[in-house]
Amino acid sequence: MGTAHMVAVFGAYGHTGRFVVAQLRDRGFVPVASGRDIDKLRALAASAPGLDIRPASVDDPASLDRALAGAAAVINAAGPFAVTAAPVIEAALRAGIPYVDVAAEIEANLDTFTHFADRARGAGAVIVPAMAFYGGLGDLLATAAMGDWTTADEAHIAYGLDGWHPTAGTRTAGDVSRSRRGGRRVRYAGGRLEYRDDAAPTEKWAFPDPMGTRTVIGEFTMADVVTIPSHLSVPEVRTYMTTEAAGDLAAPDTPAPAAIDESGRSAQTFLVDVVVRSGGTERRAVASGQDIYAVTAPLAVEAVHRILTGRTRTVGVASAGEIFDARDFLGALSDRISVELPRT
Repeated sequence: MGTAHMVAVFGAYGHTGRFVVAQLRDRGFVPVASGRDIDKLRALAASAPGLDIRPASVDDPASLDRALAGAAAVINAAGPFAVTAAPVIEAALRAGIPYVDVAAEIEANLDTFTHFADRARGAGAVIVPAMAFYGGLGDLLATAAMGDWTTADEAHIAYGLDGWHPTAGTRTAGDVSRSRRGGRRVRYAGGRLEYRDDAAPTEKWAFPDPMGTRTVIGEFTMADVVTIPSHLSVPEVRTYMTTEAAGDLAAPDTPAPAAIDESGRSAQTFLVDVVVRSGGTERRAVASGQDIYAVTAPLAVEAVHRILTGRTRTVGVASAGEIFDARDFLGALSDRISVELPRT
């Protein structure tokens, strides 16, 4: 793109952070790698000649200010976001630059909307949480499917993963979320979050071909229950996960993702099936691709590119579907995600 903008990446040496750094370089940005572990930063720099590294810790605001100095934006890829989001957002506000994160933690995303909405709007700042596979992609698909609808009765997001080899960061973030909600599960119904002690239901979901009908965990709630209702009038938002992937995530001995190509992507494939319903009418949007962690990078970097080039619809704390043109955004990712959208 020839932008030459510096973009700080906090958590740059993590599994997703490495994809983000590589994607920034591919798009013509100049990544600045940051995080608390200097040895991991040096190892990353050794594999990426010329990479600027700036160690920083969330409990040291001055170090975060140094990490963001001269940057045009910051992408936070370091979980658990319950710990990292607020300090890095504060640093971005002090620096006067946009903030984007890839948080999948429901509670952390709620905190961002709750604690920073008024301040960010008043400052004309841009903060985009959950700009990732979970939370961001589903929101974009639901927004695109809604089209000219101003409201809908239900939104369903079904995740068809052929398997899920979680990173250490994913496991840690999940532990933090479960602890914050006291081990209860959560769902979004009647226009609000509900915390429940019963088991999530198991049902069948008819995914489009070639996946077909699969058994899914119903109410396998992800960050979409925060991002979608933040700007769309939909009182029922349900998410589902194929039982194979849910089983992988739950098993303590499931290995981390293994690279199968030079970019570091795993063999995992995904299909995200979004259905919105209003009265007796149904609209569907579908996205498919490879490796949920790798595909998070183009989502986050495209978001930064659009923010820095003024292709946004609002300021403050905003989800992907609210701040960007959902259809156009998804179209820009056609080399990484195959998308089918309804005519609206």
